[in-house]
Amino acid sequence: MQFASEVAFPAGTRIFEEGKPADRFWIVRTGSVDLDIQVAGRRPVVIESLGHGDLLGWSWLLPPYVWRMGAGAFTLVRAYEFDATAIRALCEADPTLGLAVTRRVLDVVARRLQATRHRLLDMCGPGTGTMPTPP
Repeated sequence: MQFASEVAFPAGTRIFEEGKPADRFWIVRTGSVDLDIQVAGRRPVVIESLGHGDLLGWSWLLPPYVWRMGAGAFTLVRAYEFDATAIRALCEADPTLGLAVTRRVLDVVARRLQATRHRLLDMCGPGTGTMPTPP
């Protein structure tokens, strides 16, 4: 926690945008954050909502260090903010810590990938008329 600072995002604030540099991450203390993705010809699609105790942002861990999704505060959000460069340096200096952080973040990535898959199937799956039926 020595590398954390407390921040707040008012409801409606864009916290980060898909494709922009990922130089920090957050642990949500209170409030709700919507993760979204860009879909051609549509408004951003909310993939998942995050709340108390959730990790907000994982793109800081892997090159090229750009956000793979966007995020916005749905309600007032209070969070702990971490400098990604400092945390990556700590992880490189201490391989045990680096492995532990990587495993925790990988778990988050796997859950987010599954949530994205489910949301896209809801949008484009059978019965929507937007995905071709396999032969």
